Amino acid sequence: MAPERDGREGRDGRERVGGRADARERAATGATATTRPRTRLDQPMPPRRRLVPEWDPEAFGRLSERIARFLGTGRFIVWMTVVIILWVVWNIFAPGDLRFDNYPFIFLTLMLSLQASYAAPLILLAQNRQDDRDRVNLEQDRKQNERSIADTEYLTREIASLRVGLGEVATRDWIRSELQDLVKEMEEHRRDGQVVFPTVPTERPRGRDVEDR
Repeated sequence: MAPERDGREGRDGRERVGGRADARERAATGATATTRPRTRLDQPMPPRRRLVPEWDPEAFGRLSERIARFLGTGRFIVWMTVVIILWVVWNIFAPGDLRFDNYPFIFLTLMLSLQASYAAPLILLAQNRQDDRDRVNLEQDRKQNERSIADTEYLTREIASLRVGLGEVATRDWIRSELQDLVKEMEEHRRDGQVVFPTVPTERPRGRDVEDR
């Protein structure tokens, strides 16, 4: 009886250990399945599809500036005046079947209101872009002015140092005046008998008769 009991207990223990291991594996498998795969930083991410198409804000800004420039020209005013006159004349004097906007020209008023509602934001957008450019240009001008002022101050200091250095250099007039003072002083000492200048004999050319002697 004892050996059979020991065998059953051993099988039960092995089954318990095996069940725990299987539970751990299932738990680990479930955990890894729910976690997201980690993306590598050294590789680019795959492109994602967007519902809204991408658009370049700079391209739209350039288009708005072109429209704003055209709205501010005399050509636009002339063309708009011509279109309005033709619109009014056609809808007044044309046959009734061909008129598409009778008096009081509601459709024309709607078109002009729509044009004004779009023109105002486009003009404001163009002004904002111009303000940004002016701000950048102003910042560049300020930096350029600072560099110019720094260069001017540096050149001023260098010129001042050169003038100081040239002021300390002996000039020709100063050397001449010093030599004249020195000569006068030596002549005065010579008259007093304190200093005797050695006389340098001048060599005279010898004649033929002297050489013969």
